[in-house]
Amino acid sequence: MFKNIFSFEGRVRRLEYGLTYLFYIVIINLVDVIAQIYISIDQALILRLIILIPLVWILLAQGAKRCHDRGNSGWYQIIPFYIFWMIFADSEPGPNEYGDNPKGIGHDNEIDDIGKLMDDELPKQLNE
Repeated sequence: MFKNIFSFEGRVRRLEYGLTYLFYIVIINLVDVIAQIYISIDQALILRLIILIPLVWILLAQGAKRCHDRGNSGWYQIIPFYIFWMIFADSEPGPNEYGDNPKGIGHDNEIDDIGKLMDDELPKQLNE
């Protein structure tokens, strides 16, 4: 979890996206409280801008990866109220054009098929 948080490539689960959004809200509010108590207005604006730029980048990157998990372009996150769909909707099962499912759902690994009968072998064994 939280690998390559600055990257716009790949897929993330709902939990990781939700925690990122929660982290963003907490940090922004914490910076506002600290700025109001301890520093002047000019310094508060500079501090907020310095902290806001990387936080917005992280939030957009994680949002794009969550859109990818749903099988959509990262631009979908600018649709109003789409955030709720990203938080509550399940991911697209199996791999898609953006990568493998982060939950592992829908993966068909050949290693899992070792020792299992193939479809064409089943009738031969029943006839013998």
